Amino acid sequence: MFAQLRSSLLLSGLLLVMAGGAWAQTTTLEGDVRDANGQPLKGAVIVLDRTDIKGHYTVKSDKKGHWLYTGLPYGKFDVSIQVDGKTADSLTMKGVQSKYGESTTVDFDMRKAAADQASLQKAAATGELTNDQARGMSKEEKEKFEATAKKNAEVMKKNKALNDAFNAGEDSMKAAAAEPDKAQKIVKYQAAIDNFNKAGELDPSQVAVWNASGEAYAGLGDAQTGDERTKAYDQAIASYNKSLAIKPTDAGVYNQMGNLYGKEKKIPEATDALTKAAQLDPTMAPKAYFNMGANLVNSGQPEKATDFFKKATDADANYAEAWYQYGSLLMMQGKVDPKTGAQTYPPDTATALKKYLELQPNGVHKDEASAMLQAMGEKVETKVVVPSSKKKK
Repeated sequence: MFAQLRSSLLLSGLLLVMAGGAWAQTTTLEGDVRDANGQPLKGAVIVLDRTDIKGHYTVKSDKKGHWLYTGLPYGKFDVSIQVDGKTADSLTMKGVQSKYGESTTVDFDMRKAAADQASLQKAAATGELTNDQARGMSKEEKEKFEATAKKNAEVMKKNKALNDAFNAGEDSMKAAAAEPDKAQKIVKYQAAIDNFNKAGELDPSQVAVWNASGEAYAGLGDAQTGDERTKAYDQAIASYNKSLAIKPTDAGVYNQMGNLYGKEKKIPEATDALTKAAQLDPTMAPKAYFNMGANLVNSGQPEKATDFFKKATDADANYAEAWYQYGSLLMMQGKVDPKTGAQTYPPDTATALKKYLELQPNGVHKDEASAMLQAMGEKVETKVVVPSSKKKK
């Protein structure tokens, strides 16, 4: 009986020793964290995710940038770092194997990682890895790099073709604008359009391409007549609409479209486009309203045009040409009293013409403005401005 009891106690002791030995088999991971300047980083969150079985652990780096997590089960871990709540994916260490009896070191050096990342991006752009880069990659990482490098090469090739087509279009359009021969002007504008269309096929998301295409079609229309002119203007508007689909707040494009609609005598469309331009960009309002007035005059609606020239002067009180157009249209609205034969004019007529002469005393309309004022019985003060180059020294 005593022997059995002793044997049982020895067996229990052995079991306790064995259990204690099994309990002691834990592992440790630790390391240092350095920031982008190479200095120890305090407060970085180190995240350890066990990959062989489920397990998630976190620890923060101390004031010396050191971190340590002990008591971990033996296994494999993905170790990542979070700074200001964001995970630095480029610094994640995957498949870190912990060890019995000694700690496993996992350091994070943000400055080195940034340099490595930049070097890798450069390699991806050229498609060439250094020997050190190649040795440090797994098979999967090399395959991913090769796929990225191939994609980058295709993008670079496409961008070159896009830039070449766009620049060729710009050159042709400049040559067309300077070309005095009408037939050659049309040929060069068409060459510009062909290049811009090619660029648009390569990348339809480029606003500059569609704006340039619209400008080229408009230039082509100006050089043509009849149905061909209308067709070119319509294509210009179509290009500008593609631009607006990408950037719907471009006041300049609305202004261009308004002018084209005006040339086609599509007054409601022109009014809408130019009004939109003025609303989107108040600095463009004077020109937009002036253009609308010009469209109405050219379409035989001078009385309606008067309101838009007035809006142009309201938007810019120093817009001399708008003052002249406003005053001359008001002059046309003068009436004769059938009883007395006296001529009367709208109240702002003289004011507008005098404002023009004040702003442009040597302007191209000075003689017409002066003559109209004299016809109204207004006193005209002639003020000749001598260019500074001709003044006596």
